[in-house]
Amino acid sequence: MNVIILGSPGVGKGTYAKILSEKYKIPRISSGDLFREAIRDETELGKKIKEYVSRGDLVPDEIVIKIVKDRLEKDDCKDGFFLDGFPRTVAQAEAMEKFKKIDKVLNFVASDDVILSRLGGRRTCTKCGAIYHIKEIPPKVEGTCDLCGGKLYQRPDETPEAIKNRLRVYRKKTKPAINYFRRKGLLADINADYPFKKIDKVISQCDEYLQKLVKIT
Repeated sequence: MNVIILGSPGVGKGTYAKILSEKYKIPRISSGDLFREAIRDETELGKKIKEYVSRGDLVPDEIVIKIVKDRLEKDDCKDGFFLDGFPRTVAQAEAMEKFKKIDKVLNFVASDDVILSRLGGRRTCTKCGAIYHIKEIPPKVEGTCDLCGGKLYQRPDETPEAIKNRLRVYRKKTKPAINYFRRKGLLADINADYPFKKIDKVISQCDEYLQKLVKIT
């Protein structure tokens, strides 16, 4: 089954995608991870991506589509995938349909108050990049990473004003894509307002749709 994961910044879609990937034994593919890997490996696409990212510009659709297409053609995706972070525009969605059939789109939705609490309480390790939350997943020692002892900090884009702006940009940019999939009957809205300790309530909603796909395939 080929499943797209959508959701605003801070909604937890990366965490949900990882859980679903392990449960259904198909890979989670993150467009953000693909970008970072390409830049790290200094591939031709990676060099182009780095140019745009370093200028603060959006990576053009044709480059994003190319890097995702190449990844989905690998053997580990032959039985399906959970695709996190792509497509985010109608143009990307239309392009993707030419090389991969989409079975379902899980759209994780949470209130602004929940998003602000999640992102505002997030802390990242300066050394290893591990992520914590001051309420949901606190470190054993305040301000210190459990894994490597590095100092934890709040990213500039996780301040209240930055979060509100990110939500505005996301909704403006992605709403057309969400409506596109809804019109095709592929979209399933998932209530992601639940706290981390009740994450099973979010996953169970996904299962209602995914189990049907498993039976079909």
